[in-house]
Amino acid sequence: MRYKKELMRAPGDGTRFAASPVAPGADGRCPSRRSVLRGLAATAALAGAGVLAGCGAGAGSETGSAPASAPGSKLAAIKARGKLNAGVKKDVPGYGYYDPAARTYAGMEIDLCYQIAAAVFDVTYDEARERELVSFTDVTPKTRGPLIDNDQLDVVCATYTITPERIESWDFSTPYRTDYVGLMVKKRSGFTRIADLDGRIIGVSQGATTQGLIEQMLKDEGIDARPEFLAFSGYPIIKSSLDAGNIDCFAMDRSTLAGYMNETVELLEPEVKFGEQNYGVATKKGSDLSTVVDECVRACAASGWLDAEIEKWGLV
Repeated sequence: MRYKKELMRAPGDGTRFAASPVAPGADGRCPSRRSVLRGLAATAALAGAGVLAGCGAGAGSETGSAPASAPGSKLAAIKARGKLNAGVKKDVPGYGYYDPAARTYAGMEIDLCYQIAAAVFDVTYDEARERELVSFTDVTPKTRGPLIDNDQLDVVCATYTITPERIESWDFSTPYRTDYVGLMVKKRSGFTRIADLDGRIIGVSQGATTQGLIEQMLKDEGIDARPEFLAFSGYPIIKSSLDAGNIDCFAMDRSTLAGYMNETVELLEPEVKFGEQNYGVATKKGSDLSTVVDECVRACAASGWLDAEIEKWGLV
């Protein structure tokens, strides 16, 4: 039986994370080689009109209005600032990618942040984009949590594997995407089974739960393999290390790996589905922003906007 991680859900509700604040309905090698790689890992530090105008609750509709906010609230702080501070990916085509030439971010999560801003400021999606009501900061699994905790960021779009510690720290929206861990290898490697990774080096992202999910899968599937893991600060350096032959496998969410796929690589035993990854918007625990965010994600899902975005950005 293939391994599939169960999503933690709120009692009596099969649609949202346990931390949602919203009532129902509203993510054998030589030592010298490893030493070189650890040094590399340590030192490596589109606009879319959408299919509807502001699918978030009250986002520019004639009858809706932005939720009221009390003085000192997160919503009040955002409105006073005039922008939503959002943490997103900068190196994952389709989700969040920063184009240094154009100096702009593009991707599904970028568009979703504008939907949230539209809901917060009670404007349409198009108005949120035209007025640039979102300020973006690139984050990694290692940096995103602290930036929410210290109020530098209002929202973070990312993959979260829910743990008791994270539930105590942050609120999570209804998932806007579900994915599974993939194992990318070079076609020339000759690997045909996950067991072939025994003694090999798997590259993962710093702060991600990927290593633990792989280890659990090996145990659950009864696969006799003990790979080594090396954490890197970003996805591009993991891929370049794979291309250079410095690591044997690049492990991450499959839709993330899709942005790095080409004719030289492939997924190893893709039929083995494991490590369910749920993409959600994280906000500070108990924030009045959390309800608005969850309502917005739910509305975008119900309207078909999220499905259209997945197709638009090639994330199917």
